[in-house]
Order: sequence, then structure tokens, then C-alpha cells
Amino acid sequence: MACFFRRKIAAKLGRTLQAPEDVFIPVLSAVPVFKKQKSADFRLSINTLRDKGILPSSGNVQLQTENLASQLKQDNVVDEISVERGMINFTIHRKLLVEKMLEPFEKQEDVKFGLNSELLNQLKKGTTLVEYSSPNIAKKFHAGHLRSTIIGNFISNLKQFLGNNVIRMNYLGDWGMQFGLLGAGFGQFGCQEKLKQNPLQHLFEVYVQVNKEVEHNEDMKQAARDFFRQLEQHESQALSLWQQFRDITVQEYQHIYKRLGIHFDVYSGESEHQGQALEVVQQLQSQSLLKTSEKGTGVVDLSSQGDMSSVCTLLRSDGTSLYITRDLAAAAARKQQYQFDEMIYVTDKSQANHFQQLFQILLAMGHSWAQSCQHVPFGLVQGMKTRTGEVVFLEDVLDEARARMLNNMSQTKTTKEMDDPEHTAEKVGISALIIQDFKGPLQSDYKFDWDRMLQAQGDTGVFLQYTHARLRSLIRMNCQIDAAPFDASLLPEQTSIVILQHLLRYDEVLYQSALDLQPKHLVNFLLKLCHLSAKAHRELPVKGSPHDVAQARLRLFGASCSVLASGMMILGITPVEKM
Repeated sequence: MACFFRRKIAAKLGRTLQAPEDVFIPVLSAVPVFKKQKSADFRLSINTLRDKGILPSSGNVQLQTENLASQLKQDNVVDEISVERGMINFTIHRKLLVEKMLEPFEKQEDVKFGLNSELLNQLKKGTTLVEYSSPNIAKKFHAGHLRSTIIGNFISNLKQFLGNNVIRMNYLGDWGMQFGLLGAGFGQFGCQEKLKQNPLQHLFEVYVQVNKEVEHNEDMKQAARDFFRQLEQHESQALSLWQQFRDITVQEYQHIYKRLGIHFDVYSGESEHQGQALEVVQQLQSQSLLKTSEKGTGVVDLSSQGDMSSVCTLLRSDGTSLYITRDLAAAAARKQQYQFDEMIYVTDKSQANHFQQLFQILLAMGHSWAQSCQHVPFGLVQGMKTRTGEVVFLEDVLDEARARMLNNMSQTKTTKEMDDPEHTAEKVGISALIIQDFKGPLQSDYKFDWDRMLQAQGDTGVFLQYTHARLRSLIRMNCQIDAAPFDASLLPEQTSIVILQHLLRYDEVLYQSALDLQPKHLVNFLLKLCHLSAKAHRELPVKGSPHDVAQARLRLFGASCSVLASGMMILGITPVEKM
């Protein structure tokens, strides 16, 4: 395990430099592996020690590197110490590397592999509230909501895996002027019978119709304003219709979430905070933070000079609340109810300004905990189409991914052996969607490409699932081989060593992912593990090998399979057993 070796090398450095060994733990990093060349296992940057004040910040870096390296001696853990430009490299005794790295997989501790790392102990633990997905009531689940849903699920999974208490919240867009439009529109264009047959499709049609109508009909505009005012005043007829829209929409959404393998602890919504929004307004008034603009709207001045050059509107001129007013109320209510240590909002990057203003106002109100609130923005998906044309709804995307994957799978022999090929195609199709989305920085827009996404070779979700299924099959086919302690000296090949060197980086990858909440680190790590495992599968046969060699190789493949499954589940991917 990486933490065992990191601790041993840190102790050596601590004795040599007369410094606590804990300061060296975070600066010792596992060396990234390359297929065609041997490399050391850990490295230490001399510049990092200079920055930390452990070594003098003046003088020649290379001389300092060579001087420190000359004071460090090999022992029963470190086999070789070498120097390159400003770096000291440490190579572990190969037999010990094999023993220690595969030890957790003998004791059935594989699920927790990498978690007992000192690196991860530096991360703050506590209660994390993640708000994600958050579609609008009375609208079908748009493909654009896919990113918020899967990114928020990844962040929630990661935080939970690292030991945080996670509250997964779906904050529904279930209030606001759009319900004025929908309520007024349903009165004119709606049909209860159609609502029962295909609820979201009918509401979608009504919404499109009423939006066209208000472009040239002042009466309809006024009717929409009146309906929303009735909602805000809790008039029973308006509330009853709104509640009906909300209930049937949540029911439809849950079907989509089930397909994606996603659950929420809390379904919340703007509607819960409209009363509290008025309290927020009163508090802002009492703190002299709320001002009235020339248009009669309620605003908060966010300009550094206090000259009203940058304002945020919290109240319309008719006194009704806005989205941000309800967001302020929601944030304060959540802090009181859940006592979170951090709150993370996952929305597209167009809302960056909204959250900047939200956090700024909360701080101005005296809520210091707003410093522990974070917005994770993401870019747009371009060119997402099905065979029938432009995609509007996420269900179309999931159906298309499943159909295309099923077609691809039908051309392989193993598909015929499956109990439920459609179920497998669904899971693999969703994996392909997730990996294509997660490969780059979240803030970047990316071009959706069906053919590239569903390739069985290359860096895709299909390749990830295929590698895991192949390793699971290998383990199943050789279940008769005893899993007792194995001989570490029987894995001397560079093909084996390079997999274990790669696994040394797992805790660093999790640590980096926790710092910036980007899934790309974990995705790239798992895809590299797939390539290394595929090479080992070709070069290190289990079948036909002597029993003790087969036993050692199976342990190696079991470790790869276990870490793949663990990482996939953090990403929100369900590993399949057969492909």
C-alpha cells in the first residue's frame, strides 16, 4: 500500500533532515508509469522542500538534490535511490512492493483500498450537502440536466467514499413566474384526461402554447401574473393545481433517476422557501442592506464603492420574490436544519454570477458559513442528437444509447450467453455517456459523438466495462485455484510491476479529485489501469501456468478488477459482470 512505503521513506527523510516525518508525507508522490520504460516508485521535489523552508531557498538546486541523496541509504524497503533534475527517486524492493500492494486483496479489505492513506487524512471530514440535478417541475427531464445529475452524483459518491456524511439534495424548480404561465395556460389549453395519459408531454405542450400566446396577448400575460400572485397568497385552487403538477413530475423524474442508478436523500424545492424569503427580505431591511431602485424593485448594492454600480434584485416591483431571494432563504434553512460543514451547488457555468452574488449577500448578512459554500460549474454539451433529430429529452438519449449498444453487442458471442442483454446494454450505454462527459475539465463545453463514445477500444466507458467484465470472467473461470497466501517472487515481470506502480497513485488521485471535484483524474487513472491490465492479460496467462504462478497472477488481476469496480462506482457507473 502506498501509505506504508510513503511513511517509511518519510521516516528516512525525517531522520536525515531533523524534521518531523509528517511534513514529507504530502510531498512524496508516486511516479506516473509508462508502458515502455522502467521507472522508480516515488519521487521527491527539492523545490518543494525549499518552499516549505526545510532546505535553504538559496543555492544550486541540483547540488542540494545530490547532497541530500548522498545522505540517504538503501535499506530493507528502499532498494535504489537516484537523482534527476531537482528530483530524488526511490525504488522499492520488488518482492516487498508486490507483497504489500496485494496484501489488502487477501484480507478482503479491497473495498477500502487506498483509504487508509495519510494524504486522505488531511482532508476535512464532516457533513457535505450537495445540491444537484434540480430540474424544473412540469417539464420533461431535458438532456441538459444530465451533466448536473451525473456530476453531482460523482461528487456525492466521492465525498461519501472518503468518509463524509453526505446529504444528496434535489432542489426542484417548483416556484416562480413560469407557474403563473403554466397555471393560466392550463386553464385555457389544458385537459385533465391528457394529463393522466402522458403528464409531462401534455404539460410541455401547454407551456409551449402559452408562451406563444403571451407574445401577443396582454390578457394572457396578466392572467399569468394573477395566477402566480394567487400561488404566493396560498389560494387553494391555484395551490391544488400546482401540487398536482409537482407530484406527477417528481414521479416521472424518479423513473429516469432509477435508470441512471441515482438516488436523493431529500427532494426540496423553491416552494418550501417562499415564506422564508419574506423573512430574508425583512432581515435585509433591518440591516439596511435592501434598497428600493428607481423602478420600485428591491435591490442589494454589491458594488465595492457603495455607488449602486452593481446591484442584485431580490424583489419585483409588485413585491413578489425572485429565484435568488428563495435561494438565500433555502441556504439559511439548510444550515439550520442540517448543520452542514460544506454545501456544494452543481449547475452550468452560466449561473456563476448568481452564486457569486448569493454567497456575497449571505456574508453581508453575517453568515460566515457562506465561505464553506461552493459552486461547481460545468460547460455545455454540443451536438447531442438521436437518429430522429435534435434531442430534447434525456429519456431519448438513454433509449438511443441502449439501442446502439445492444446493436454493437449483438455482434459478439458472449451477448447470447447473457440473462438480460438489454439490461447490460443500458448499463454500458450509461457508462459510455458518463465517461465521455467526465474525460475533460468540467467547465469545458464538449462535442457529443455517438460513434466515438460507444467504441469498444480506446478510452471509453465501453472499454472500461469490457475490461472489468473480462477480469471478472477470468476470476470466475479460475475459482478452483486456492486463494491462500501467494509467493510474491512469482510476479517479477515488468508487466506486473507496472500495474502495482500505477495502483500506488490511487490515493493521490482520490486526494486530487477531492480538492478540485473534477472526475477527470479518476477517469484517466481507471482507463490507464484498463490498458495496463489488458496488456497483462495477454502476457501473463493463468490457464496452463503452474498452480503457484496462476495463483499469484490471479491475485494481481483480482486487485485490478477490485480497484476498477471501486473507481467506477465512485464515478456513478454500475460495473457489469459479462459483456
